[in-house]
Amino acid sequence: MNSLSIVMIVLVALVVFTIFKGVRIVPQGYKWIVQRLGKYHQTLEPGLNLIIPYVDDVAYKLTTKDIVLDIPSQEVITRDNVVIIANAVAYISIVQPEKAVYGIEDYEHGIRNLVQTSLRSIIGEMDLDSALSSRDQIKALLKHAISEDIADWGITLKTVEIQDINPSDTMQTAMEEQAAAERQRRATVTRADGQKQAAILEADGRLEASRRDAEAQVVLAKGSEESIRLINQAMGKEEMPVVYLLGEQYIKAMRELAESDNAKTVVLPADILSTVKGMVGNKFQP
Repeated sequence: MNSLSIVMIVLVALVVFTIFKGVRIVPQGYKWIVQRLGKYHQTLEPGLNLIIPYVDDVAYKLTTKDIVLDIPSQEVITRDNVVIIANAVAYISIVQPEKAVYGIEDYEHGIRNLVQTSLRSIIGEMDLDSALSSRDQIKALLKHAISEDIADWGITLKTVEIQDINPSDTMQTAMEEQAAAERQRRATVTRADGQKQAAILEADGRLEASRRDAEAQVVLAKGSEESIRLINQAMGKEEMPVVYLLGEQYIKAMRELAESDNAKTVVLPADILSTVKGMVGNKFQP
């Protein structure tokens, strides 16, 4: 092989290599940034593209698919000075690759810091209860806070989600102790209410019993009064009705005494009427 043949082979190889350098096939879902002599020249779309070899260079290859960014956990202080742990996840899409490349050094790092800063600011204006129960509100405020900023980098924020938002370990322990104390307080109040209601019911029962006893005494008194009237009508002035009733009660008492377990012998006087009269005094003598 002579020198001319070698030169021809080298030239052919150089031509093939040059053609290869000038042809770029961009896969679907990507955009490539081309620099000409170190300066931004154009953005290559998916498909076959031609560039000038040795002058143009593919400097960056960016995806146009949605990117998921995990936002690291961080400690956030609420308005009522409670420390909570919060993290999030952001879904972004690059719509203008040249701005994402030349507008910021590292767009992922910038978005993470922006989300963390905004999250601290938003939760810092909320109480603990609101922060724990208002994820949708925090999400809306967070999206509104950072969408405009990252738009300058040619990036669209699809959505941002709050993954976890929990009190710190120390706060969780305090909350558990507080919950236990609250349960104990409620149990004590419940027992006290029960005892109070029982006491009220018992007092009401005693009051009702006393009222009924009083009514029974009134009924008995009226019965005795009616008995005296009837006896007085029946007996006239032969005997005092009161003496009759006392005699009746006297006999009843003697009978109950006789039926008692402790009683041995009961002797009734022969003249019960005289005995009763002697008990009530001479003023009942006819």
